[in-house]
Amino acid sequence: MHSNSKSLQRLDMQEQVFDQCHIINRLLISNQENKARQELIKLLDYHDNNDLAYNPLVNHLIRETGLFPYLEPETSNWEERFIYNAFKVDVGEEKPLTLHREQSFLLKSLLEGKNIAVSAPTSFGKSFVIDAYIKIKKPNNVLIIVPTLALTDETRRRLYKKFAHEYKIITTSDVELSDKNIFIFPQERAMNYINIVESFDIMIVDEFYKASSKFDKERSPSLIRAMIKLGAKSNQKYYLAPNITSLDSNPFTEDMEFIRLDFNTVYLEKHELYNQINNNEEKSSKLLEILSKNLEKSLIYAGTYSNIDSLTNLFLDTYEPIKNELLNMFADWLSENYDVNWSLTKLVSREIGIHNGRLHRSLSQIQVKLFEEENGIRNLISTSSIIEGVNTSAKNVIIWRNRKGIAKLDDFTYKNIIGRGGRMFKYFIGKIYILEQPPEDGQTQLDIPFPDEILGDLDEPKYESLLTKEQVAKLKLYNEEMSELIGVQVYEELKTESVFQSSNSDLIKTIAIDLTKNPDEWNGLYYLNEFKPENWDRLLYKIIKLQPGNWETGYKTFVEFIKIIAYNWSKSIPELLKELEDYDVGIDDFFKLERNVTYKFSALLQDLNSLQKRILRDKSYDITRFMTLCSQAFLPKVVFQLEEYGLPRMISKKMHKSKVIDFYDSELTIHKAIVTFNEMGKEKTIEQTKDLDNFDKYILDYFFDGIKITNVQQSI
Repeated sequence: MHSNSKSLQRLDMQEQVFDQCHIINRLLISNQENKARQELIKLLDYHDNNDLAYNPLVNHLIRETGLFPYLEPETSNWEERFIYNAFKVDVGEEKPLTLHREQSFLLKSLLEGKNIAVSAPTSFGKSFVIDAYIKIKKPNNVLIIVPTLALTDETRRRLYKKFAHEYKIITTSDVELSDKNIFIFPQERAMNYINIVESFDIMIVDEFYKASSKFDKERSPSLIRAMIKLGAKSNQKYYLAPNITSLDSNPFTEDMEFIRLDFNTVYLEKHELYNQINNNEEKSSKLLEILSKNLEKSLIYAGTYSNIDSLTNLFLDTYEPIKNELLNMFADWLSENYDVNWSLTKLVSREIGIHNGRLHRSLSQIQVKLFEEENGIRNLISTSSIIEGVNTSAKNVIIWRNRKGIAKLDDFTYKNIIGRGGRMFKYFIGKIYILEQPPEDGQTQLDIPFPDEILGDLDEPKYESLLTKEQVAKLKLYNEEMSELIGVQVYEELKTESVFQSSNSDLIKTIAIDLTKNPDEWNGLYYLNEFKPENWDRLLYKIIKLQPGNWETGYKTFVEFIKIIAYNWSKSIPELLKELEDYDVGIDDFFKLERNVTYKFSALLQDLNSLQKRILRDKSYDITRFMTLCSQAFLPKVVFQLEEYGLPRMISKKMHKSKVIDFYDSELTIHKAIVTFNEMGKEKTIEQTKDLDNFDKYILDYFFDGIKITNVQQSI
């Protein structure tokens, strides 16, 4: 009887499948392919949930909608099997992978040598196209510009496994080149190679919409600067972005073909719950209800740091710590190495993580790794860093707040966030829960105006055609002023060498004016090279005042912070936090200010040093040593670089003390360290490093996974 009812149930399912296939077929006949594809993805989800094999009709519809990777060859007719194999390409993995129709179209265009700016959804699978291009075309120098260091490491991990046996994968500055190189950088770091690499076979810019000041006011000038200068050295260009409707005429993409591909591989099921919510209390209740009903992974978009704090309080008040050995180990590790009272320490024991773009890079990477573990973090609270930083996704995306910082979410960013719902082969359907009113559905035309900030970094005649009349006049005036301040020859040298870190020409002029008019105020600048932080005050104040309002704290606090983290290697983070208590700097401020020292402050020091060496030539000052220490948070250089690879400083310190690797060795580079690690292997490294706890070993497992090469022995 039981068997009979099961057969009836199966028959009923097959009837439902047939009915749905009929609907999808009608949509295809009436040229509604996108709608047909969405209905088909829902049908594939139904098969997945009920453990049903695809029948030949379902496979036929998969082929018709272009979703070739979803084909099941075993249950297909010969035509579908032929397509499944015909669209297979080598993407550097053990076996060739089948591309979907639009991926194949894009790859073909790139292999023909076209310059392409493409807009495609988050779930499109753009990275496979890059990997296939490298494998098939075998270019010598590939430049990939990404928006964040988190995405740098994610891209490095993917490409390292596939290509490190034939390419040198470069993510840091000052690396000796090989015959074949893949460079992966944020735009600021990419500029360090402008005079080192003769040409790039292809320049790839991921998230190129950030060249528009509308989407990234602070960093768009530096991206445009990189696109202009490095683009001039590139034989081919490939720019990627999501959700762009059209591309305005601009000098940066005028030689490129814009391709818009509205091709989704997952279906987004939207639940607009904001109509049922009248106040914050109801919103909190609704969020807790969603999380209690959905045990799969959830990304919670909070929008601002203060909203992350509100959600943290809600979760700590609602949930008790649970028995999860892995997460409890992580909580203990955070207590010991960071701060026992830190909210993240308490959240992780409740299966909750935080991704906000401020944490130490290795910490963010560990949390994303735990989020992707079946028994790891279940809910991840995030600012927009999750869409800018990493390519993670979840079954559920919850929009808690409809803002990005203080501004309301625009339609473009909103689509980018909800695009994190679902993942090919993992979640056919991404569930989107919207707790505040979303922006109106709209078109996004990408406008990329030429920013005034980078005018001073341009060669006047060469770029004049890109500028407005007003900008040409501004550029001429700027060049005259700078030539008068520091001399024509010196100014031309600086421009030719592209030495400036800042893309803000006015800041460069401000520094030049101060050095020229107040040379005596810079007396003793070399004291900064001496490791006597108590003597740094006057000069630190002088330097940070060149860029007022740039440090996210008061001058005194920032100066004291620099003096205290000068001991970053010899003291633990809990010890440093104890000293910083007098200046009201807690763990969250620690991350923010350390980031400002390593990025903004060290860049200012480098520009100051480049100018003062020429303007104050008689004094023979050079603060390269101090600038370098600031850029690596006063840690040994390779220790700081290894954090980008997912190895926290506290584990590196244990290795150094155990004499596993000497981080004081002036000859040591990041690539030599990776070779050493690979030669030793994970087990031997763990065995020889004293005082490692279980979570240290978990991190080392993740770290070694990111430096292994699949199938082939290392040759670089």
